Amino acid sequence: MVSKTNEQALENCIKTALVERAGYKEGNPADFDREFAIDREKFWRFLETTQPEQLAKLKDRPNWQRLILERCDRKIKKDGILSVLKKGLSIDDAHITLLYSLPYNDVNPAIAEDFAKNIFSITRQVHYCESDAGLSIDIVLFLNGLAIATMELKNPWTGQTVYHAKKQYREDRNPQEPLLQFARCLVHFAVDTDEVWMTTKLDREKTYFLPVNKGFNFGKGNPPNPNGHKSAYLWESLLPRQSFTNIIEHFAILIPGDTKTPLAHKNLYFPRYHQLDVVRQLLNHAGTHGTGQTYLIQHSAGSGKSNSITWTAYQLIEVYAKGADSPLFDSVVVVTDRRILDRQLKDNIKDFSQVKNIVAHATSSQELKTALENGKKIIITTIQKFPFIVEGIEDLSKNTFAVIIDEAHSSQSGKAADNLNMALNKEEDEEEPEDLQDKILKAMAGRKLGKNASYFAFTATPKNATLEKFGQRTADGKFVPFHLYSMKQAIEEGFILDVLANYTTYKSYYEIQKSIQDNPIFDTAKAQKKLRAYVEGHKQTIGTKADIMVNHFIEQVWQPKKLKGKAKAMVVTRNIEAAIRYYFAIREALKQAKAPFKAIIAFSGKKTVDGIEYTEDIINGFPGKDISDEFKKDDYKILVVANKFLTGFDEPLLHTMYVDKKLQSVMAVQTLSRLNRCNEKMGKQDTFILDFYNTVSDIKAAFDPFYTATSLSEPTDVNVLHDLKEALDDVGVYEWYEVEQFNELFFNKAEAEQLSPLIDTAAARFNSELELEDETKIDLKIKAKQFVKIYGQVACIIPYNNIQWEMLHWFLKFLIPKLAVKNPDQEQLDELLESVDLSTYGIERVKLNHNIELDASESEIDPQNSNLRGYHDDAPQQDPLDEIIAAFNNRFFTGWDATPQEQRVKFINIARHVIDNPDYQNQVVNNPDEQNRRLALEELIKQAINRERKRELDLYKRYASDPEFKRAFDASIMQLLTQINLDEFQQFLA
Repeated sequence: MVSKTNEQALENCIKTALVERAGYKEGNPADFDREFAIDREKFWRFLETTQPEQLAKLKDRPNWQRLILERCDRKIKKDGILSVLKKGLSIDDAHITLLYSLPYNDVNPAIAEDFAKNIFSITRQVHYCESDAGLSIDIVLFLNGLAIATMELKNPWTGQTVYHAKKQYREDRNPQEPLLQFARCLVHFAVDTDEVWMTTKLDREKTYFLPVNKGFNFGKGNPPNPNGHKSAYLWESLLPRQSFTNIIEHFAILIPGDTKTPLAHKNLYFPRYHQLDVVRQLLNHAGTHGTGQTYLIQHSAGSGKSNSITWTAYQLIEVYAKGADSPLFDSVVVVTDRRILDRQLKDNIKDFSQVKNIVAHATSSQELKTALENGKKIIITTIQKFPFIVEGIEDLSKNTFAVIIDEAHSSQSGKAADNLNMALNKEEDEEEPEDLQDKILKAMAGRKLGKNASYFAFTATPKNATLEKFGQRTADGKFVPFHLYSMKQAIEEGFILDVLANYTTYKSYYEIQKSIQDNPIFDTAKAQKKLRAYVEGHKQTIGTKADIMVNHFIEQVWQPKKLKGKAKAMVVTRNIEAAIRYYFAIREALKQAKAPFKAIIAFSGKKTVDGIEYTEDIINGFPGKDISDEFKKDDYKILVVANKFLTGFDEPLLHTMYVDKKLQSVMAVQTLSRLNRCNEKMGKQDTFILDFYNTVSDIKAAFDPFYTATSLSEPTDVNVLHDLKEALDDVGVYEWYEVEQFNELFFNKAEAEQLSPLIDTAAARFNSELELEDETKIDLKIKAKQFVKIYGQVACIIPYNNIQWEMLHWFLKFLIPKLAVKNPDQEQLDELLESVDLSTYGIERVKLNHNIELDASESEIDPQNSNLRGYHDDAPQQDPLDEIIAAFNNRFFTGWDATPQEQRVKFINIARHVIDNPDYQNQVVNNPDEQNRRLALEELIKQAINRERKRELDLYKRYASDPEFKRAFDASIMQLLTQINLDEFQQFLA
């Protein structure tokens, strides 16, 4: 007899596990009441056996059973199932308990006895629909007769997966049915043998499912299970009686928890697997090992860290060591700067805890002591006040503390950082935000962690010192996080976007010329740094780059209506002075472009630039505290920053970032991650970064340790699209007129039935008529997918239009799903295709769309350098000024192949043509209108380039094909012409 591998087999597997090993009862589908969505037999059996005295108070009422059911139904529709389970039902003078709580400890056996009276049950094939008796749901779970979860099951071995289950919920399940109404059940699971997904709200096509998977190899999915299905943890670990009750009582929550907001406008939260797992592991370890422990929780952005911290905080105050009759911790101290987390803690504790007024704030050791004396169990403080709290914990040695540190979302104000840098780094060209991990470690430095406190540090980007201080030490001497939810998993599960998938670097070009006759000796490294800082901070350089940024944003972000026209950009600059110069340059560029939106600047304190003192309030025209709110408005699209908003700023409308600042390690990850917030409502599917300062290898090196991966795809020339198109054309699967006809219909919004014949005809040739070998089919399908992927990612960047590429891209997108390929290893081939390196198209200084792929192998970072070091351990290399200039030009001037002197001659030659043009005086020199003067000058430069095209063919080609090169070249000529008057220039030429 062969094995059973269908849905019924999976149903039976889950039923057997819950009934035989998890304390469930098996329900009868005939007992399901469709009107009230309850199991009648279990509901009344629970009440009759546990609360006969309360029922006796109601039995003299007419139709008393329906009275109870209608009262229960109204409360669920008004407040949701969670409220009814936790608070029970009050009817006249009776009060009915609908859930007996899970005991915290073994002190009171009566609580454990009551909990055992709860009836958990599983019913298969529940016919739930009042209007269509034939519709059924695979599994419904009940608690004391009340429905708490539904499950749609699929088995991949029969060609159906969890994705079909999600589709079934979206398309075939009416959310108006009593069983499926919002907050009637806590959760709806889509399950197959490999994966588990969930939703708490069925809403037709808008239904949003979250993964409830463990993760595998730091990514999505689940690991192989040697004892059964990969997804067996659902019914073996999450759904058993104690576990599910714990979720109901301490995790699942309706937000907001007030009584004024209608139920339909609330959100029901059910924990994802890693959230449930980390909280339970922390509580179990603390209860087993007592105080004096350290925990490092490395959870990426997108992990739902706010909820994880909140759940951990209020449950730690109720942790008991085994056999103890009082909680392990007298107080939980939460170190955070997030007001939203402060609010979440208060709201959640109000819903979960029996004692309400237990939250306080402390900014000093005395306030900490006062809060404890007043019986406050959760005390919130800021990272800035953390040193005082550490002192207070040391002084209060008779009390025990759990200290939760929320490092990753630090204050966005940047004020302390700016002040610190202004005080300590006045001579530095770049300003770095204060590192908050270093601040935390400094507060704890030199202190042996007392046994009266345990520390729980949450961060997405642990530094080496943080790992050593808070990590778990392994047998081989390594330090590892206590719990991990990786950036890779967050990206693969769709909770954050991959900011490295669309990364473009831009090398500045300029020429430094020696302005003195002597040839003095300088420290090469320092001289190079100063030279670069001078050039990068020069008005002309900033103006050129500001033009590039504004033109890119308008042409590639705003005009294509990214995020439905609401996409925003951030400009990251090296210091406050640069930020101010960038702001004014961007403002002018927006004015020239007649853009209908403005820029905002963010910095702390005051800064004098060119003799004028500025503050952000003066420049913006509104208080700095309002920047976040103002930036959300359509009036503003570009935010210019120095240190402010590089961490902790959560704006889902941010799509594009322009970087002109050295980014390293944690700061690189935190800064670029400002873009990674998903925004499904606005259709945010990608991000874009244009980096003027860092190389791809710089960014890769920064991200590797925090992604647990270390690989970078080799760039492929975008001309591979030519090769792919030729290979596809040659096979004859489609005729070009079919591609053209398809695009004409498609962009004229023809009905799908008009498009199908064209696609089906090509598919038929591929599938049968051409009699292609399987290997050829596989090869062609891979090439087609590669073409669609590469073109889709570079189309918005390449500086010219290739209409045939565009048309073939759309045709193949619809054709590929219909190309039948017989290959048992197709899944591996698809994964291989996904790893195909994104092409880069080198247009002089621009490296386009690097896809910085980070591998799944575990990453290690080195400890801090403990070697004794001094000033100038090695004698610095010193070179004559000429050689320093030559090295600088060789490194940073890659505009075209020419020596600095040749470059100088070319600029002067073009400028000569411009001045000699008879229109120069009238259209430029004597033109009072600045915008018209600029446009006229651009035209004269273009004419000059055309006149020189035979002698300067390379320059002509680059100028004609590369808009970025053209803008920069024009800016250089304009700068040259504005620095000297006509007479001086003629003398200069002579």
